[in-house]
Amino acid sequence: MYNTHTCGELRASHAGQQVTLAGWVHNVRTFGGVIFLVLRDRHGITQIVSNPDAFPDTHKVIAEARAEWVLQVTGPVKMRPSDQFNPKMGTGEIEVEAQKVVVLNQSKATPIVVSRDEDENEDIRLRYRYLDLRRERLTRNMVLRHKVVKFMRDYMDEHGFIEIETPILFKATPEGARDYLVPSRIHPGHFYALPQSPQQLKQLLMVAGMDRYFQIARCFRDEDLRGDRQPEFTQLDLEMSFAHRDDVLDLVEDLYTKMLPVVTPHKKLFSSPWLKFSYREVMERYGTDKPDLRFGMELIDVGEVFAKSEFKVFQAALEGGGVIKCIVAPGCAGYSRKEVDALTESAKTFGAKGLATLALTGEGVKGTAAKFVSEAEVEAVKSKSGAKEGDLILFAADARAVVNKVLGGLRLILRDKLNLVDKDVMAFAWIVDFPMFAWNEEEQKWDAEHHPFTMPKLEDLPKFETNPAEILSDAYDMVCNGYEMASGSIRIHRSDIQLKVFQLLGLSGDEIEQKFGHMLEAFEYGAPPHGGMAPGIDRLVMLLADEPNIREVIAFPKNQAGRDVMADAPAPATDKQLKELHIKVVE
Repeated sequence: MYNTHTCGELRASHAGQQVTLAGWVHNVRTFGGVIFLVLRDRHGITQIVSNPDAFPDTHKVIAEARAEWVLQVTGPVKMRPSDQFNPKMGTGEIEVEAQKVVVLNQSKATPIVVSRDEDENEDIRLRYRYLDLRRERLTRNMVLRHKVVKFMRDYMDEHGFIEIETPILFKATPEGARDYLVPSRIHPGHFYALPQSPQQLKQLLMVAGMDRYFQIARCFRDEDLRGDRQPEFTQLDLEMSFAHRDDVLDLVEDLYTKMLPVVTPHKKLFSSPWLKFSYREVMERYGTDKPDLRFGMELIDVGEVFAKSEFKVFQAALEGGGVIKCIVAPGCAGYSRKEVDALTESAKTFGAKGLATLALTGEGVKGTAAKFVSEAEVEAVKSKSGAKEGDLILFAADARAVVNKVLGGLRLILRDKLNLVDKDVMAFAWIVDFPMFAWNEEEQKWDAEHHPFTMPKLEDLPKFETNPAEILSDAYDMVCNGYEMASGSIRIHRSDIQLKVFQLLGLSGDEIEQKFGHMLEAFEYGAPPHGGMAPGIDRLVMLLADEPNIREVIAFPKNQAGRDVMADAPAPATDKQLKELHIKVVE
């Protein structure tokens, strides 16, 4: 080995030992002719001291060293003078006297400063990602990700699961996004699809008798990108035979509850056991199916208060079959006209036509709705919502779905604006009893809310012929701090139910046979009841690391445009490659 110890390992107990370190030059400074060089590897940093009088040849080499040169340094570990201890460094009580230095490689001036976490343009960071990853923050994120995955693997093994790899080259699995297609050279005109998830394959493993399967699975979805989404992502994919919904939920909740204090001891659970909500309840209370539970500001239905209101905006909403709801922004009664206008503009982006407000000030009730509501209505709203002097009440009046979306969105804006949450609290919760189908108005057909392999509630099976909109599924989501962390369901294991679902989704007999014939046939050979889920690893590590997006916890991510700017991909194929694949590019 090039070293006897890492750059983050040495302590006072090593004083007097002869050691060899290898790493990168973090920074260099000179004081009175003595050079203090900080050497870095992924484990930490160690101060190297070089005196020109003691080892002149070594000192000359060190004097020439620049940032990010790769050095090997040999010498004794010495205690620093007590007044020079650096408590910010794990190695801050010691230093290594350089007796011998070998330059293993030099470095050009780097396009990003590795020794500091500066706010460069992200594409520059991604273009030189191998340098960006040398930074302490990114290195720490990679180590955290490793610890999370290792804990998951160990836990699943201890609970009787076996890790099985499934193909990357498969066929399209309907998961709600476009597939990435891979052309086949030896089968002209035919394509593989990269898996959006191993959904069909893990169900087939249950048919095969592999009753507890898991995989750290790579998945691919060709969809628009955002801060918590990448075209390729990683999930803990798991499936269990002979399991009911709560068997799956209990296992995953136990996994995460035990993992948190091991990988991030400073993080705290919001509640244990985790809270559980129906889809309908969570939409009504928080306006979203992935609520942030770390703060209140729940949506309050005040339709009864304004049932006889003379405020035309409220009248029109109720007469049109809509609802009136409000949220209370604590301490915001003093908001300026400009601040209220900004909230109104935000409300419009969520679908509102406008925003009514009541500001409960010490000088009385103000706000855009103040002159349209009676004193009795104000008191009734205060009583129902718990609003008090100093608070700002925001109202939305429209169709139920619009109102929930508007107030749910404003709730998160105010969360950030008012700094209402503790970032070290992890508010996990379960969302259950989702609708099975949603009507696609544009295409005039039913779509699966989850995916078509989700088991409907058995008691709702008669509704296939009467009202599919009322059918509930045995699907469930894991949410945390405003993010969807995992999605899963009890799966269909009977071919008659699976066929019924495909038919309701408008698939023809030929389409069913072509796309899913192998699944239906497998279900005829004694498929057991089974279910599972797929917690996302990227998003979890993002939250644990307090990062703003998942690109910061992936070693080599794509940028916001879906490009790998380091390798310049995607890139055009050569004419020879296209000819071999029987593909013609049409502009």
